[in-house]
Amino acid sequence: MSDYRLFGAETSPYSMKVRAFLKYKGVDFEWVGRSSEKEQEFQSQAKVPTIPLLTSPGRAPNQDSTDILSAIENDHAEPSCVPDDAACAVLALILEDYGDEWLNKIMFRERWGQKADRDAAAERAMEQLFDGNLPRAKKKTRDQIAKRMRERLPLIGIERKNEKALKDSFERFIPLLNTHLENNLFIFGNRPSVADFSIAAQLSQMLMDPTPGAWLREHAPFVTAWCEFMDAPKAGDGFKSLEELKPTLLPIFSEELSKTYLPWAKATLEADIAKEDRVSVKLDRKAFEQVTQRYTATSFKSVQKAVRRLSDNEALTDFLKTAGADVYFQNPNK
Repeated sequence: MSDYRLFGAETSPYSMKVRAFLKYKGVDFEWVGRSSEKEQEFQSQAKVPTIPLLTSPGRAPNQDSTDILSAIENDHAEPSCVPDDAACAVLALILEDYGDEWLNKIMFRERWGQKADRDAAAERAMEQLFDGNLPRAKKKTRDQIAKRMRERLPLIGIERKNEKALKDSFERFIPLLNTHLENNLFIFGNRPSVADFSIAAQLSQMLMDPTPGAWLREHAPFVTAWCEFMDAPKAGDGFKSLEELKPTLLPIFSEELSKTYLPWAKATLEADIAKEDRVSVKLDRKAFEQVTQRYTATSFKSVQKAVRRLSDNEALTDFLKTAGADVYFQNPNK
């Protein structure tokens, strides 16, 4: 048995994010698909009912994909996923959080907000849960899964009045990423960073679903190919400098992150600090309101700290300012 065991599901973007990272690092691990058969073993080590869960030598079981990637990077330095350019390394952290916290909303909306996609996803979830030994009342079980997942949508901000903002964000981001990947094997050059693992994990889920999958294949061939490669990526000859990446990386920040994720994440952090139950913010001149998510606030606070630690890096400062993103990382205490 391998020292590393990953409890997860192929229907979980965070599970696939961690699985791809372990493959990239060349770490021998056992994949344990979460199912009713494995539930007791999972529950014996889990602190929360969500996947992934990684057990590894010398470390406590971990269920946070960002923490897991950081720990694996510390334990297995090569091949590195940290860009050589310090500014790029911080931008990768921002993009990882964008994938985990914002793109996940879009993935959930695409999967569970539309009937054809919802039914197909519930079917896959049922097969995973019962490990192929499907119950006799298959349609009833499938419909129960779909209903339960649909009821969760408002908890992560997928409310009717927010749907257009999420759809517009998706259709704006993908062409920008596709253009960037035309000339770059990965987001920061010829090696993947945490940003690649996070974003590809969310988009790979969408490729499994009928509606977003068809749209991605039609409008974003480079993104589609990249997602397939990110299942088990191999390191190339190195990362690129920020100057080399800027022509197509900057628009991703200026035209998408600065209009959606960054104002929303900052507003969420402020709402959490103020102990407000809901957060309300204007995104690209449209109202966006949802339940305040504590994890999002905590995660973004960590990203802010990473940016502020590099406040004397002129390249990063200039990049964020040009992108209209600097205001989301300013220290309110100064």
